Amino acid sequence: MKKLEQLYEGKAKKVYATDESDIVIVSYKDDATAFNGQKKGTITGKGAINNKMTNNLMQKLEKSGIPTHFVQELSDRETAVKKVTIIPLEVIIRNISAGSFAKNYGVAEGIVFSQPTLEFSYKNDDLGDPLINDTHALALGLATEEDLASIKRYAYAINDQLKAFMKTIGIDLVDFKLEFGRLPDGSIVLADEISPDTCRLWDCETHEKLDKDRFRRDLGGAEEAYEEVMRRLTGVE
Repeated sequence: MKKLEQLYEGKAKKVYATDESDIVIVSYKDDATAFNGQKKGTITGKGAINNKMTNNLMQKLEKSGIPTHFVQELSDRETAVKKVTIIPLEVIIRNISAGSFAKNYGVAEGIVFSQPTLEFSYKNDDLGDPLINDTHALALGLATEEDLASIKRYAYAINDQLKAFMKTIGIDLVDFKLEFGRLPDGSIVLADEISPDTCRLWDCETHEKLDKDRFRRDLGGAEEAYEEVMRRLTGVE
């Protein structure tokens, strides 16, 4: 597989074409952003951690029947993935109140929900990724009813798998964002990443934040938090 021209650069990743028309290469950056790009910085080493963590978890999910875009890890920061058309919906699953949920609804952080919540955001930086519902997504032509049903089914199944796994390494999966893509045959697969950039992760015992909130909230120790998650995930000191 040969790496060709850059196709896209986002806040946290670059995407390159390859000499295989159905495969692209994702390259993870150390750049960190928050508040829709208003806050910018660097978390040293996070690109490699996010790459390896995403690949590790996507392979676990594949084994449990969740289709993903993962193909092959190429290096510390680069992974070959199936070329997909991203569905412009951010899918947010919440197990515990935190972040914008706590702020928007006037509740304390740390309330454990009796069942997970699911939200859709319209993936559009210019509009600030506004919350939308199913009928909005249909009206905007972002997805079909069948797409939405598949996405919800996968999202809840992913939550069940990840929440249970994270518990085994002493981490509460507070909430997380997923993105899905469509393959040329129309089937939907999990895309993007699963990392401390896209998940809220709290230590089960101390409730210490082990995710990008350390950067968002100027708590310090972001690099150490990402490294700690990776250490627990791999068991490698």
